[in-house]
Amino acid sequence: MQRAVSVVARLGFRLQAIPPALCHPLSCAQEVLRRTPLYDFHLAHGGKMVAFAGWSLPVQYRDSHTDSHLHTRQHCSLFDVSHMLQTKILGSDRVKLMESLVVGDIAELRPNQGTLSLFTNEAGGILDDLIVTNTSEGHLYVVSNAGCWEKDLALMQDKVRELQNQGRDVGLEVLDNALLALQGPTAAQVLQAGVADDLRKLPFMTSAVMEVFGVSGCRVTRCGYTGEDGVEISVPVAGAVHLATALLKNPEVKLAGLAARDSLRLEAGLCLYGNDIDEHTTPVEGSLSWTLGKRRRAAMDFPGAKVIVPQLKGKVQRRRVGLMCEGAPMRAHSPILNMEGTKIGTVTSGCPSPSLKKNVAMGYVPCEYSRPGTMLLVEVRRKQQMAVVSKMPFVPTNYYTLK
Repeated sequence: MQRAVSVVARLGFRLQAIPPALCHPLSCAQEVLRRTPLYDFHLAHGGKMVAFAGWSLPVQYRDSHTDSHLHTRQHCSLFDVSHMLQTKILGSDRVKLMESLVVGDIAELRPNQGTLSLFTNEAGGILDDLIVTNTSEGHLYVVSNAGCWEKDLALMQDKVRELQNQGRDVGLEVLDNALLALQGPTAAQVLQAGVADDLRKLPFMTSAVMEVFGVSGCRVTRCGYTGEDGVEISVPVAGAVHLATALLKNPEVKLAGLAARDSLRLEAGLCLYGNDIDEHTTPVEGSLSWTLGKRRRAAMDFPGAKVIVPQLKGKVQRRRVGLMCEGAPMRAHSPILNMEGTKIGTVTSGCPSPSLKKNVAMGYVPCEYSRPGTMLLVEVRRKQQMAVVSKMPFVPTNYYTLK
C-alpha cells in the first residue's frame, strides 16, 4: 500500500519504483520539503535523505540495502512512515461516508478490526489504496498514501460537506501523529517488552490503543507493507523520538529506509500506487477483487460499481501478474512480449530479490497470458530475455493470525 521509492545508482543500487521527479537526492535548489518528527533522528543515525512526494525521508542508513532487507526478513526493522495521511472519520454516519467512497464492507468490521480498501472513481479506476479501521473509540481511523495526500483529503472533505449539507452526522480530523512501522519476525517480541497488553491477542489487521515504552495514547495496528509480521504505531509527535530510541535499544532492531521497503513489498506482491495501480486500473485488472465486499458487490453501491462488478464474471483485457527472470533485472516500463516477439504488456515494478537471488517484477498482460508458468519475453536494455509468469507473493507472507 504505502508508496515506496526508486533509488538512484549513486547510492550503490537501483530499485525502479516511482518517477524520479518524486524521489531524488536533496539539493539546495529544491523546494522546501516537509520533515517528519524523526528528521534529526535520521540524520544522527546516518540516514541518507532523499526527496519523496514532498517529504525528506531516509532511503537507507549505514547498512547496505541488501543487508537492511534481509535483516527485516530475519529479525526486525524500524521504518518511519510518518509522511502517510492519517485521518479520523467521526459521527454516527461515518460508515455511510466511507462506504460512499470505497469498495469495502466497512459496516461489517468488528470493533478495532481494519481492512485494506480502495478509493474508486465512477469509471472504476483506483484513486488510492488505504487501510480503514473501525475503532472502539467511535471513529474510523484511516491511513492513506503520502503521494495522494491532497487528492485523498479533498475527496473525503468534499464528501463530508456533502453529507453535512444533507443533515448527516459526520466529520473529519487530520491526525498530526507520527507513524512508525516495526516489521519482521521478532517485531512482536521486541514490542511486547514495552507494552502491558498481550500482543498474542492482537492478530493481523486489528488495532488497540496502549502505552508503548512509556508513551501513552499510541494506536498499535498489526499490519505492514513487507509481508512479515509487524505493527504500525501511530504515536503522538512529542513521544516519537523517545519511542524510536527505545525500540532501537533492542539489538534485534535496525533502522531501514524506503529502499528496503520497496524491495520487501515487491517480494510480498504488494502494489505501489502510481506504478502498479492507478486511476486507469480497475480492482479486477489489478488482481484486487478480494477487496470488494460481498454485500457491496450485490448492492453495486460504490463508485464505479457498474464497471467493476461486471468484470468479476466477464473478461477484462489485462491483469496484473508476477514475473520472475534471471539475468538483468526487470524495471518499470520494460516491455513484455509474447514468445513471437510481439509486445503485449509493460512491467510496472521490478527489482532483484535479495531473498530469492532472482529478479522479480509485476506487470500487466492480456488475460490469455496470465496463467502461472506462462513463458514470456521481457526487453531489458534493448535485449530480450526469458521471463515466467509467477504466483505472488514471491516470498511467503508471515502475517500473525489466531490459530
